[in-house]
Amino acid sequence: MEKELKQTITLPKDITVETPNENTLVLKGTKGELKREFKSHRLHLSSKEQTITLEGKPKNKKTLDLLMSVDSHINNMVEGLKFGYKYEMKVVYSHFPMTAKVEGKEIIISNFAGEKFNRRAQIVGDTKVEIKGEDVTVTGISKEDVGQTAANMELATKLRGKDIRRFQDGIYTVKKGNIDEKTEEELVEVSKVEEEEVPKDGGEESK
Repeated sequence: MEKELKQTITLPKDITVETPNENTLVLKGTKGELKREFKSHRLHLSSKEQTITLEGKPKNKKTLDLLMSVDSHINNMVEGLKFGYKYEMKVVYSHFPMTAKVEGKEIIISNFAGEKFNRRAQIVGDTKVEIKGEDVTVTGISKEDVGQTAANMELATKLRGKDIRRFQDGIYTVKKGNIDEKTEEELVEVSKVEEEEVPKDGGEESK
């Protein structure tokens, strides 16, 4: 017999869950649907009604860290489905008037630092970008997609080879938050990690 770690996560009533397989989680809410794959031989996912069960083996620190990471991802998914994510950004320039506009799945940045060519930043997933003058708003239900879209704009307008004390042109994140006002109630209810004895699968135990 070997030991495994087990944990349960209870979701809010307005969030539904599906587990198409032991490594895939699908959550649905009023704002949409999020799907995430947790690719690890250590992890087994299952669900029933509003409860997700995480089972990890072998029992060691790596497996415990994995469960904690999955807990955090699920909490972020629920927060996105209930309240959404919003990044507020600012177009900043001092020497050369810079403009930004959305074209399909890209943000086109023109006249950055006086350059003749356009710079481009990718919009990730179903993230929405709205640009009004110097104000840029990035919204969506996926924390990773919203954050990466904002990071793409910051990276696309990063100055290289210039004194940043004098040249501060760029697109910068000024505020991170939610689309809707977030309540203080806990998003998910997480049980303590329990130990269970399970039959060995045979062969050498994973490390």
